[in-house]
Amino acid sequence: MTVKLLMTWDIIPGKEQEYFEFVVREFVPGMQGLGIQPTEAWYTTYGDHPQILTGGTASDISTMKTLLQKEEWDQLRDRLMEFVTNFKWKVVRARGGFQM
Repeated sequence: MTVKLLMTWDIIPGKEQEYFEFVVREFVPGMQGLGIQPTEAWYTTYGDHPQILTGGTASDISTMKTLLQKEEWDQLRDRLMEFVTNFKWKVVRARGGFQM
């Protein structure tokens, strides 16, 4: 059963340009290098919700757990934290469409 890593966060004000460069140059390629296939990224422009919601899939829960325990994931997440606040994540069964 395919599973999805769902992540939400807010970009630190004043770090938007650095954040977007990091996401394009390091975060997405880093996820792919680990074996997590990015599936979507949503940007909230209005309302009291996380600014970013993004997801990536792995073939099953065992694989996802293994990937999220790697040092490379810790390093990638730590680097992300230089640009964001309110980081939250969870792993769910993947299904079509928007998931929260």
